[in-house]
Amino acid sequence: MKHSIIVAGVCGLLFGAGLFAAEPQTKSINQIERMEKIADLALIPPALNTSPLPEYGYDKLDYGMTIGIERTPGGRLWACWVAGGDSPKAFFVLATSDDDGETWSQPRLVLDSHSTDLPMDRSILVGNLWTDPEGRLWLIFDQSMHMYDGRAGVWATVCDNPDADVPVWSEPRRIWHGVTLNKPTVLSNGEWMLPISLDQREGFGPFKGCFKELDPVRGANVFVSTDKGVTWKRRGAARFPNPDWHEHMIVERKDGTLWMLARTSKGIMQTTSRDGGLTWAKPSLPPQIKQPNARFHIRRLTSGRLLLIKHGDKIDAHKGRVQLSAWLSEDDGMAWQGGLVLDERKGISYPDGFQAPNGTIYISYDRNRSTDGEILLARFTEQDIMARKLIGPKSRLKMLISRATPSGKSKAD
Repeated sequence: MKHSIIVAGVCGLLFGAGLFAAEPQTKSINQIERMEKIADLALIPPALNTSPLPEYGYDKLDYGMTIGIERTPGGRLWACWVAGGDSPKAFFVLATSDDDGETWSQPRLVLDSHSTDLPMDRSILVGNLWTDPEGRLWLIFDQSMHMYDGRAGVWATVCDNPDADVPVWSEPRRIWHGVTLNKPTVLSNGEWMLPISLDQREGFGPFKGCFKELDPVRGANVFVSTDKGVTWKRRGAARFPNPDWHEHMIVERKDGTLWMLARTSKGIMQTTSRDGGLTWAKPSLPPQIKQPNARFHIRRLTSGRLLLIKHGDKIDAHKGRVQLSAWLSEDDGMAWQGGLVLDERKGISYPDGFQAPNGTIYISYDRNRSTDGEILLARFTEQDIMARKLIGPKSRLKMLISRATPSGKSKAD
């Protein structure tokens, strides 16, 4: 009831002020203040839909953009993807597999914060899944009015029993502004480091010019928890030229420095920190790595090697969003070996993944989001990467997690 009153009050104020008339080129201070009041509607916690069928069955989903994949302590796989569109219509869908990715459930959890009571769309577009060292499954997600209101917000809900028949999720809580696309990194000192992007660009569309007071903290931020995720504190941020959502990932090198890679409109860029993320070096191009303006994935494996998932069958070349490939480095990213092509087709993007206790690597990605809308899984080993072909008995590529069905066909058709 309280949230309904807030929505009604804000909408009444804004419609009464004629906010939704044609937008002039330059907003007045009053117009910006009114748009910021609309953005406050994204501060309301979204509801978790743990009984999403039949409304959100596969026959109702017509878009697919992967968000992330994770494994629980009991071996269950959870996958999350965006339905609705890479747009203000976005919302999250989650499904599970109890047979190592061979088959997948119907949607088990949906986060859709759209409402006819709102003056415009409220989207959930960016996030990830992460199993923490305590065995809890985190669903991290953003919430913003429209597609990006200049502030957005990183939220998290945590499940203590992700292997149960009826998983129970905590009430979503807001961590900070911005968005988080990639998983936290557990540092050698026990700290958990969460990458949060507060976009260096202004809000989009009607929100352009909003929240100027946040300009000093815009960038590829890092937040740290020293109490197992109870609280998170901002430590520092890097700023990149030509940023595009940052989508940054952090690995701790063997010498204790932090290596951050980020997405820019010119491809991957890098920076390093020698003080635990407080300050960051001037960004530069990483040695050898060439990548289009697209998401990548980098993590340290239990072998000590670094795993990199990028586009292109060569480490120093690419042809756009094609030939998603896996690479290994034994010297913290100076040289790369392997080059297993996970999917040679066009229209593939957004890799995310994890390594299971037995060493198997799992990578999810999407293909042709608005037409085929496929969410796919690759399951392979370090030996496969070095051989540049599948040699493991359980290794498989192009495993189907979900397929959009705009024509009403079933998932399996």
